[in-house]
Amino acid sequence: MDRFTSLNVFVAAIEDGSLVAAGRRFGLSASMAGKHVSALEAQLGVRLLQRSTRHLSTTEAGQAYYLRCKQILDAFDEANHEASDAGSGVRGTLRIAVPVTFGALHVGPVIARLLRDFPDINADVVADDRYVDLHAAGIDVAIRIGQLADSSLIARRLGVCRMVLCASPEFIERHGLPAHPNDVRSLSRLAFSEAVSADGWTVSDVDNRLHVIDGPLRMRANNMQMLVSAALSGLGIAYGPTFVFGQHLRAGSLVQVLPTFTPSELAIHAVFPTARYVPAKVRCFIDYVTEAFAGEPEWDRF
Repeated sequence: MDRFTSLNVFVAAIEDGSLVAAGRRFGLSASMAGKHVSALEAQLGVRLLQRSTRHLSTTEAGQAYYLRCKQILDAFDEANHEASDAGSGVRGTLRIAVPVTFGALHVGPVIARLLRDFPDINADVVADDRYVDLHAAGIDVAIRIGQLADSSLIARRLGVCRMVLCASPEFIERHGLPAHPNDVRSLSRLAFSEAVSADGWTVSDVDNRLHVIDGPLRMRANNMQMLVSAALSGLGIAYGPTFVFGQHLRAGSLVQVLPTFTPSELAIHAVFPTARYVPAKVRCFIDYVTEAFAGEPEWDRF
């Protein structure tokens, strides 16, 4: 029997839970799938599977053999994909998940450059501030800001998301510039409702002592652009990422509040499903965003 087919059937039997399912994967009958596994056992001189009418399990030798076979088959599959990529170039539809505002302001231009440079790539972009399940949604790669909870994903760190407190010059003229976090509690605050801790803002002083700014909110919104509009109109003090407010701070339409205190920072990552083989279109996108966000980002220059 073909040794390679036998290895595939053996691995499939363990992963799918039965010889019937393994045979179905390769268009074989259950009895033929069993013969492939028996052939392996005969060649190795050891039992790999414990089989009954209702249950299939690996022996100790079978489990060790499975792990090695899985590595070999994954490497073979990866080699095939790499050879295919080399022959056909970078192509296909790239499904990308991005946070709404960060995606629109900063990832969108990167995607546009990628599509311009690779005319055989198409993009399908999902903008959502909630974490999208990559496997369930069929997403190839996602940009995520904040804590990564799913350890089954591969992550590439792209940079740091810095936070800032800011208000319009008119608001500061009316209420004065706060000198301490306690001064902010009595003023109108504008918060992003999708943040991990929307109502409490944490900053540290020069001695690394933490201060929590909490209390009533004048406005909560699940869209950062609405908070920008509210801050620009003088409604209150906003707290959010510099990638949103940086351009307005640089232009002078907003003023930084508590500049001697340091708000918390969040990491920016590109994440993609765990796999030995990463498609060329995903590798290209990750290379592009890594280059785009390297060094000090322009939104932190104010």
